[in-house]
Amino acid sequence: MTSHEVAEGTLPGASALGEFLYPMPAERRAVPIIRWWESRRVHFNLVLGGSGAVSLGVIALFQSLPPFAESFAFPLFGIGMYTLLANFCYSLGPATEILLEKMGRGRLLPTGPLLFRAGLTFTIGLTLVLPAILMTMEYVFRILNWIS
Repeated sequence: MTSHEVAEGTLPGASALGEFLYPMPAERRAVPIIRWWESRRVHFNLVLGGSGAVSLGVIALFQSLPPFAESFAFPLFGIGMYTLLANFCYSLGPATEILLEKMGRGRLLPTGPLLFRAGLTFTIGLTLVLPAILMTMEYVFRILNWIS
């Protein structure tokens, strides 16, 4: 492995997805840790946006089902607030990694890649699953209301 590959955080032969999910950790100092996390924020937001688009499709589908089908209103304010909250939580990643590094006094293995994968998995799950659960419940209540 060349020093350039180590500096760039890549492994020889790693796929783009492999590099994204299992990246080389940052140097164990605050500024490189923050830089490492910020270099992944755009990709995090693209994954968040893709998950959100799927969820919006599920919501639109449920709202179009009878009885009492409704037209789908694009919830711009809710999308904006969710994106801001998700990015705030993303910012806790480097803060947590720096705190763990300070508490462990350099004796811990790098935690950034693990924290990144855990946060990404949680974000995708929350973005996809929560709206589906809520819309299913809303649809069941709509059916029960229609029956009674």
